[in-house]
Amino acid sequence: MQKVMRWGVVGASKFARTQMVPAMMLAQNTQFCALATSSSEKAALFQAIEPDLKIYNDYDALLADPEIDALYLPLPNHLHVEWCKKGLAAGKHILCEKPIAMRAEDIDDLIAARDRSGLLLAEAYMIVHHPQWHYARELYQSGAIGELVQVDGVFSYNNSADPNNIRNRPETGGGSLPDIGVYTMGAARFVTDEEPVEIVDANITWQNDVDVWAAINAKFPSFHFNGTTSMRMAPRQEMNFHGTKGLIRLTAPFNPSVFSQAEVELHSADMVVSTKRYPAENHYVKQLQAFRASALEGTPYGCTLEFSQGTQRMIDMALKKARGD
Repeated sequence: MQKVMRWGVVGASKFARTQMVPAMMLAQNTQFCALATSSSEKAALFQAIEPDLKIYNDYDALLADPEIDALYLPLPNHLHVEWCKKGLAAGKHILCEKPIAMRAEDIDDLIAARDRSGLLLAEAYMIVHHPQWHYARELYQSGAIGELVQVDGVFSYNNSADPNNIRNRPETGGGSLPDIGVYTMGAARFVTDEEPVEIVDANITWQNDVDVWAAINAKFPSFHFNGTTSMRMAPRQEMNFHGTKGLIRLTAPFNPSVFSQAEVELHSADMVVSTKRYPAENHYVKQLQAFRASALEGTPYGCTLEFSQGTQRMIDMALKKARGD
């Protein structure tokens, strides 16, 4: 019989309640056991999902629970590094929401803490657990589109009506690049196994010292990257990999659950299109099952801290370019 991974959630975010906790209820050999929050109202919403849930009024009390194997951290961005370190020190495996750190250099400390602990610490970069991305990577590596010339990515939503949202506040690490730039940039890196050489241009619209729209042009060793992220546009998601012989297009690359299904299109040079569809794939469930298998059975995990650091390094480069540093 396989060992059950017992989870504690640190912080009662809406995303944890609507996405990750339901995934915990569906994932095999996974149990949602405890929640740390000072809000009785928010705790009640989680208890409606899991009536036997243990509730802690502070984070440290949850970390001290010997029955908890792993922690999920959906905290504001500026708290991630601190609580990742505390969780490892408490002997817990940790899945932390992205971005796991606000600067690439801070991930050096997390890598060192992970290595000292012998535990699994990873960023919740769920897209690498969805089969559509492995198919896109296989198409690219097989030469299906010839030589890669350009990668385009767009991810947008509009949260302008909520100025108190942590993504709209500089003190909590807000901004479109920290929140969703990890997807367009990380996806390009995941498919190609390349790292950016330079940021050619970074055009950013700032509001309250937070980037609410960003258009980033970067040069990679063998292709050019154009990525747009925005918290002030209507929702849109798309990734395109343009080659000399064809195009790979992902129509629901980052949150396929928002759409009816995920699709990967292969466009040939003579305009013939073949489409592979994924109508019922929950990448949050797959992420949890992969995390458990890695932490408890030693299976290699799909998103290492080193990979996350590469994406954060690209975000740092873009912000530095935009600010003229």
